[in-house]
This record gives sequence, structure tokens and C-alpha cells, in this order.
Amino acid sequence: MSSIVSTYLNFPRNTEEAFNFYKTVFGTEFQGDIMRIGDAPVPDGAPPLSQEDKNLVMHVTLPILGGHLLMGTDAPETMGFNLIKGNNMHISLHPESRMETRRLFDALSEDGHITMELTDMFWGDYFGSCTDKFGIHWMFNCQEKPE
Repeated sequence: MSSIVSTYLNFPRNTEEAFNFYKTVFGTEFQGDIMRIGDAPVPDGAPPLSQEDKNLVMHVTLPILGGHLLMGTDAPETMGFNLIKGNNMHISLHPESRMETRRLFDALSEDGHITMELTDMFWGDYFGSCTDKFGIHWMFNCQEKPE
């Protein structure tokens, strides 16, 4: 197996919703099944899980562009997590064409926030950035030149 890089995302309780959205954007399918928290063995002495928590996503993997894997899990407060949407992580996409860059940008920025509209940059690339409706930051960098 060759080396890969993946991005792992944590959501409070809406991982499945987010990944179904990303699946439609990228037109790919999950690798394997969505693993549920209730599928894991309960450690000795651990409190029982609510039915709602048992149905949460323990792990999901979605290939996006160029072999990159987007992975995710639910990390609810009921299990001791304290997620804060931050600005310390972006997923940087490098599509092969301006048309694909625009398609991805429009889909991911819908109901989100455009931080920089797609534009030709001084370094010669077509670049933009947005935050999607789930609070995930995306950058787009396309080297295809306009015709």
C-alpha cells in the first residue's frame, strides 16, 4: 500500500448528513459501510449508550479528488467531546479544470460563506475559498489557464 494523506473531520452529531452532502458534491461512494458507534464492543464498566448515541457515526471514509480520503466521526458532548468550529483547518482542492473548480466551489459554498470569490491570482492560478454550511473551510487552487 502506498502512502496517502487524508483529512479527518469531527462533527457534533451530523457526520452522516455532512458526508452524504460531500458524496453528492464529489460524485463518489463511501469506502465500505458507515460504521456506527453501537457496532463497537462496549468496554467493561462503561455506561450504556442511548439508542440515539448508538446510531451515531463511528467512522466513514469518502474518496474525493486525486485519491484523497475524507474521513469523519461524530464526537458528541454526551461522550465527553467539546467541539469548537475553528479556522485552523482547510481542505485544499486542486481540480484539473476551471469548470470543475467552479462546480465544486459553488456546491460547497451553497448555504455557507464565501471568504474569497474565485479569481485569477498574482501567482497565476485560479483561487478562492469558502466555509461550507457545516463550518468546514475549503480552498480551491486551479492551475488551468483561461482560454
